[in-house]
Amino acid sequence: MSVFDRYAPFIQDFIYRNRWENLRAIQVAAGEVLFNTDENLLLTASTASGKTEAAFFPILTMFAEDPPASVGCIYIGPLKALINDQFSRLTDLCQEANISVWHWHGDVAQSHKERLLKRPSGILQITPESLEALLLHKHAAIPKLFGDLRFVVIDEVHSLLRGDRGGQTLCLIERLSRMAGVNPRRIGLSATIGDPEYAGKFLSMGTGRQTIIPKIEAKGSKWRLSMEHFYVKDTQAGDDKDIEALPVLEEKTDEAPLRADPGIGYIFEHTLGKKCLVFVNSREECETVTTTLRQYCEYKHEPDRFLIHHGNLSASYRETAEGIMKDDSLYMTTVTTATLELGIDIGRLERAFQIDAPWTVSSFLQRMGRTGRREAPPEMWFVIREDEAEPRAMLPSTIPWKLLQGIALVQLYLEERWVEPPRLDRLPYSLVYHQTMSTLASCGELSPRALADRVLKLHYFHRVNQEDYKVLLRHLIATDHIQQTEQGGLIVGITGERVINSFKFYGVFVESEEYTVRCESQELGTVVMPPPVGEKLAIAGHVWEVLDVDHKRRLVYCRQVKGSVPAYFGQCPGDLHTKILQRMRSVLAEQRQYPYLMKNAVARLNQARFTAEHSGAAAKTLINMGGTMWCLLPWVGTYTFLAMERFLKIKCSDRLGLRNFDSARPYFMQFTMKVSAEDFFRITREEIEKPIDPLELVYPKELPLFDKYDEYLPEALVKKGFAYGVLDLQELKETVMSWDGGAV
Repeated sequence: MSVFDRYAPFIQDFIYRNRWENLRAIQVAAGEVLFNTDENLLLTASTASGKTEAAFFPILTMFAEDPPASVGCIYIGPLKALINDQFSRLTDLCQEANISVWHWHGDVAQSHKERLLKRPSGILQITPESLEALLLHKHAAIPKLFGDLRFVVIDEVHSLLRGDRGGQTLCLIERLSRMAGVNPRRIGLSATIGDPEYAGKFLSMGTGRQTIIPKIEAKGSKWRLSMEHFYVKDTQAGDDKDIEALPVLEEKTDEAPLRADPGIGYIFEHTLGKKCLVFVNSREECETVTTTLRQYCEYKHEPDRFLIHHGNLSASYRETAEGIMKDDSLYMTTVTTATLELGIDIGRLERAFQIDAPWTVSSFLQRMGRTGRREAPPEMWFVIREDEAEPRAMLPSTIPWKLLQGIALVQLYLEERWVEPPRLDRLPYSLVYHQTMSTLASCGELSPRALADRVLKLHYFHRVNQEDYKVLLRHLIATDHIQQTEQGGLIVGITGERVINSFKFYGVFVESEEYTVRCESQELGTVVMPPPVGEKLAIAGHVWEVLDVDHKRRLVYCRQVKGSVPAYFGQCPGDLHTKILQRMRSVLAEQRQYPYLMKNAVARLNQARFTAEHSGAAAKTLINMGGTMWCLLPWVGTYTFLAMERFLKIKCSDRLGLRNFDSARPYFMQFTMKVSAEDFFRITREEIEKPIDPLELVYPKELPLFDKYDEYLPEALVKKGFAYGVLDLQELKETVMSWDGGAV
């Protein structure tokens, strides 16, 4: 029997109504796995390839034949917007078969949730955070709600593979399965998985099943891709130059606002009369760009045609933008962060813009995939913006890092179909704290042994040993997050109650919490996620060295110093993989041109290559910038770069005579030193060959709070988690050993 013949009649009718002439390969492959095996399934195929239908057609067929006695399938989506979109699509499909579809997140009405609790059935669509809240507050109802759970579908599974949120999702599925006495099959959906076999193992953890990953031959597709570069000031790299490149798309006006910021003016002109998305890399930038574009509308006496969408906006703002974008008769443009990067269908988008380069190939592909639906080719315009370097600027600041990064992301996929692999090897102590508190709050009093048994047997915590867990429990008892009863049992303490009772507890990703910066009695302003003690930050027009960080009171104490400011490490979405940095180096070194570059971008790249050739920037690791000032260009990813900074400062500083150390992670480091280049390579090689405990690369006074609940952990575990789970010592060793001693 073919997969189509196996489908329930209402599914076949749906296919006929939509005039599908045949099933897609992914739908056939998924049907064969779900109908004919009991294994898990990972579907990897391009955006808009029909993955959701491929998974749900067989599931709904089986539910129509044998209705589950509880919720039969949980669909876990990373974003509320995605769940809302899929809810309406699934509801239409399921009405005819009388299969219930429920959704559950912070914006869903309580009455809808109450109906589910009274009559659990069909499909439940939920975010990881809402599932956490459900397990916490409806613990006793879990067996009734999920006693006949057969499937868990995880959409956009790639978005959960590079941080604690994916670990949380896996822990929640495992905890729920234990409580309900079920072992549902798991189905992962993604357009951009870098290492499917590794991701398949992650998906199957604790199920006793294998993950089948059908090989789907992707059809060749054409892209409309362009990349243009703009200096924020008026004079552009391609002005008055005869260059073979895509034509410059001229602005239609020289009016003041468009000339004030040519890159934003370019976006303003080329979104007119079209339906577009403009992707930015931060909420702050999202707000700034939207405000500027709306000011341009006001200046030109045009109606406002720009919307905004990011995670900190209210539900009404987000849903209004989504609704307007779905209306194909309205030619609006939405400025957005990653919140519209994932699978939500917002109609026929004509064009996507990307301001600067995203951090990952995966993100680039997802954003490109927002366009090109309904038979049109995907179309993305990169807009790379930078301030023009001062004439006497040091070499590293003359390199167009974001332009190189954008080209590298595109080329890695075009040449190798490479996407970042999952990152599942960290020591997730922050998540261990979170799941410990959640388990204790939902279960009530447990003995230390019973609590350890429930938490440490979650498969995601396979790297966490019992001794570390004892250290954690003792610390939580000492800090009143947990209390020990007279009978020796453990319950949530008063301090722990305050943490758990906040709605922010359900999530494990870091919210943007502001810290007030002070110098003595003077208040300087606020920053988000301050750098550690000893590093620098810029605020109020000056540079300051951090003396102390009070994480409880959200205060940063500092003193004014001279010098420039290094970037400091961000959270998981902001890490660059070493392979991207290495491809950036190749872009700088090779002489080939890329057909998607426009005039200014070609001119800026040519200029950078000329500088690199004469300075040795692409070929040499260490470059002398005059006197005792040096620049190190390691071309390694963020976490290896972090380890290298610490290795040089902690292990090599005295022998090298390092001073005035400054860095722009993960691109370059600048410093003065007393030794020659040859001595630098000899000394670093000698030091890296010595045994190094990763904990030795944590600064003496540093408490590297990296994940959301690190502040509640004992210092020893914070440092161990950072040293062993974040710093990439192995790649650091390989990199230093590979240096050939070349320098100018």
